[in-house]
Parts: sequence; structure tokens; C-alpha cells
Amino acid sequence: MSLVLIRKTAPTDAWLAALRAACPGLEVRVWPDTGPVDEVEFVLTWAADPGVIASFPKLRAIFSLGAGVDHILKDGTVPTALPVARMVDSSLTMGMVQYVTMAVLQYRRGWEAMRASQRAGLWQRPELGGTRVGILGLGELGAASGRALAALGFEVAGWSRSPRQVEGVQAFSGQAQLAAFLARSDVLVCLLPLTAELENFLGRATFDQLPRGAYLVHAGRGEHLVEADLLDALDRGQLSGAVLDVFRQEPLPAGHPFWAREDIVITPHNASQTQPATAAAHVAANIARARAGQPLIGQVDRTQGY
Repeated sequence: MSLVLIRKTAPTDAWLAALRAACPGLEVRVWPDTGPVDEVEFVLTWAADPGVIASFPKLRAIFSLGAGVDHILKDGTVPTALPVARMVDSSLTMGMVQYVTMAVLQYRRGWEAMRASQRAGLWQRPELGGTRVGILGLGELGAASGRALAALGFEVAGWSRSPRQVEGVQAFSGQAQLAAFLARSDVLVCLLPLTAELENFLGRATFDQLPRGAYLVHAGRGEHLVEADLLDALDRGQLSGAVLDVFRQEPLPAGHPFWAREDIVITPHNASQTQPATAAAHVAANIARARAGQPLIGQVDRTQGY
């Protein structure tokens, strides 16, 4: 039986070596060279074309190469009975913690203002930004980021659709507590999963509930953000700036208005990246669980969409 790796970009030797070392006795193949489709037992994927996953009749589980699973769930051809697991990887988590911390600190310390002063030859000390950070999404990545920021002295709150408790983080949940959460967030960090209910979540209605001059750090999904509303909020001064790692169209097209904005920092969807060695160990553990009939690590609740 086999595991098939499906990626939009060519897999590196490191990925294949790590998977083969972690899964001895299991043939590791790379799509489209899958061999007989009825030998495929597991799929490890990021953004497979619709219908590809459903072409394997004896599939036992689907593993996402990243923390998000919307790229799998939106494929209507995938059998709903198949278990789907997001990537739970220590290196993926640490990468996001580092990215969020970097983005929040550069806002807090006025890094961009100091760089502008340097270019102008001016010795100026910028005002410090606010210390109240609000994290949208308290899953693995959001919880770890919240703990790290709290350890640095930030006043951290988190919002999730259902109640969560994270040490050092003031917890808000549900629609009833959303307004109070937003009203106390000088920096809004989006690490939400993408579901139908959360698409376009980052729009005018959300921005206008933040303190005036708030700052946005967005590393969730491109579809969360209403791009025109972000530009409007920046132009009105409701937001003072944004760090964006995800976009509706990637790569971000040349000529997109975001490129020319001094108040937007663009990163090329590299806030956190799955590393072969640690990811392969996670995949191997989930293969053992699937074969034993046990729930997967990071298994998705399809009714929730994450």
C-alpha cells in the first residue's frame, strides 16, 4: 500500500527522504505518478485539484500539509466519511509564533517609523504602539502565539467561536462577546480557519469596532479579508497599518494596490512553513492511528469546518 504526496510545487528530496524514513514499509509516491490507484491508502496534500483525491478508491485518510484544511473540504468530490487531519507540527507552530511576535513587536516599537526617519536622516523617537493584542482563533497556532506575547508583557485576549482557555490569555467566545473583544484590541491578529461563516470576516463591520488607529496582522486565509474595506479603513485612519501574509490571489498580482501602500507590509505566504522531518513524524503517527481505528491527531470536525 502507498502514501501519495500531492503538491503544487515539486517535492524536494528532503520531503521524500523524511517520509520514507518515517514510514518504513509504506511506498511513498508523488502525484501524478501514483501507480495503481487501488494501492493508495493515504494522501498528504496541499491544494490538490478537484477530483484527484476522490480517484483513490481505497483511501483511509487525508492529511493536510499545512494547518489549514479548507483546500480539502471545499472539494465536493471527497467522500465525507474519510477522516481529514490538519498538520500539527512543532516547527509549523514555532514559525507562526515567531512571525506573529515579529509583526506585533515592529508595530509596538514603531519599527517602520524609525526606518522612515533613517531614510530621511532624522533622529526621531516614535511613539510606542498599544499593548493590547487580540488574537482571532485560539487553535494550536493562536494559543501558542498568545502565550508567547503574554510572556513579553502584552495584554493578550483571544476570540474563538466556541469557548477555549489558554494560560495568560483573556478568553472571549461567540458572537455575543465579539464586540467587547474587538473594542480592547490595539492589534488584531487573525489566525482563524476558513469556513463559510468566516469568509469576509475582516471587513468594515469588524474594523470599525476596533480602537481608532488599530493595527492588523493577518496570517489566516486570504478569503477572510475584504480588500477594499482594508484600504478604506487605512485611508480613514481607522487602521494605522497592516501586515499581510495571505491573499485571495497568490502570488499577489503586479499592480495590486497593496504593493504601493507604505502602511501595508506584504510577506509572501511564508509566516510558517511545514518542515519535512517533523511533519513526517506527525504523518507516521497518524498512519498508525488510522490503521488502528483510532481518531487522528488534528482530526477535523467536518460540522465545524476545522
